[in-house]
Amino acid sequence: MVRNFVSAVWAIFKKDLRIWLQQPANLAATFVPSLAFLVVMAFGAVTVGKSPVALVTLDHGLKGVQLRQIFHNADVFRITDTTPQEAQQLFKQIQVVAIVTIPADFTQRVETHQQVPIDVQVNNLNLDFTNDIRRAVPDVITQFYDAQGTTSAIKIAVQEQDLRSQDIALFQYSLLPIIVLLLTMSSVFNSGLATAREWETLTVKELLFAPVNRGAIIVGKILAGFVTTFILGIMLLALGNVLGWVHMAGIYLLHALIIVALISFMGAGLGVAMGALVQRLQPVIALGLNAVFTLFFLAGGIGVLAFAQQWLQNIAAFVPLSYGRHALEMAIFYNSSDLFGRDVMILAGSALAALALGVVAMQRKIAG
Repeated sequence: MVRNFVSAVWAIFKKDLRIWLQQPANLAATFVPSLAFLVVMAFGAVTVGKSPVALVTLDHGLKGVQLRQIFHNADVFRITDTTPQEAQQLFKQIQVVAIVTIPADFTQRVETHQQVPIDVQVNNLNLDFTNDIRRAVPDVITQFYDAQGTTSAIKIAVQEQDLRSQDIALFQYSLLPIIVLLLTMSSVFNSGLATAREWETLTVKELLFAPVNRGAIIVGKILAGFVTTFILGIMLLALGNVLGWVHMAGIYLLHALIIVALISFMGAGLGVAMGALVQRLQPVIALGLNAVFTLFFLAGGIGVLAFAQQWLQNIAAFVPLSYGRHALEMAIFYNSSDLFGRDVMILAGSALAALALGVVAMQRKIAG
C-alpha cells in the first residue's frame, strides 16, 4: 500500500510538473507580475536613492576643495560639478533638485574664523527630495568641521556606532520582499492552476476512476507546487549571491532555505484550496494575484514595517509573510538569528493550516 501510494504521488507530481513547463501562459502568470514589480522597484531605488545635485565650487583653495570632496564622499548625492550658468540651466530643466554653491572666499573666511554661507537653492517640487537636501547639506558641513580637528573654530567630533554590521542599499532591502512575493505567487499559481485544470479539462474524472488513493492525488499536487517553488527560491538566492545582492554564510544559509521551504508549503496549500474551490484557470489567476499582492502589501512589502503606521503594524502581525520577510532579512543581510524561532513557528503553523485547508477543499470537491 505504501509503495502504491508513493507511486501515485510520484505520477501526479511528474504530470503536473510536465504540464506546467509546457504552458507558457502559466509561466508568465507566475513570474511576470513579480519580475515587473522588481524592475519598478529597481528603477525607483535608482531614482530616489541619491538626490541629483549641481555643485558649483567657486573656491579652489584648500578648504573649498576639501568641502567639495566631502560632498562627493557623502554618498547621498548624485553630483554634477558645473559652473553657475550650467547649474541654473540644469535647475530650470529639472535635471537637478538643488544647486549647492561654495563661495569664492570660502577658504579665506574659514581660516580667519568668519561666518561663510553655503548657498543652497532647492526645487521643492517633492518633499522627499527637499527633505533629503535639508538634512544632507548640514551633515556635510558637520563632517567638514570635524575634519578640521583642533584648528576648527567650531569644535565637533563625530562618532558613529552602527547597529548593523553592514549597510544595505535601498534596492537590496527591497529585493527580499520581492523574493517572498515571487515565492508565494509561484506556489499559489503552480498548485492552484494544476488543481483547477483537472476540473476545467475534466481529467479529474479520470483521476477519480483510477485505482489510486485520493489522498495521493492531493499530496502529489501539493508536492508539485512546493518543489517547483523551492527550486525557484534556491535559484533566486543563488543568483542574488552571484550578483552581490545577498550574502549568506554558514548556518544562516540553512535558515534562509528553511524559510523558503515554509513559504513554498504555505503557498502550495493555499493554491490547491483556490483551485479546488474555483475550478477554473482564469479565476484562479485573478484570485491568486489579488490575494498574494494584498498579503504582500499588508506585510509591509514596499517599506520598513517597523516605521509604518501603527494600524499597518497591527495588521501585519497577523500576516505570515511578515515573519518570512523578517527571517530572511536577519539571515541574509545581518547574519543574525534574531527571533528566528518565533518566525519559524508562525510560518510552520501557517503552512500546516494552509495545507489542511487545501486538503479539506480538495477532498470535499472530489467527494462532491
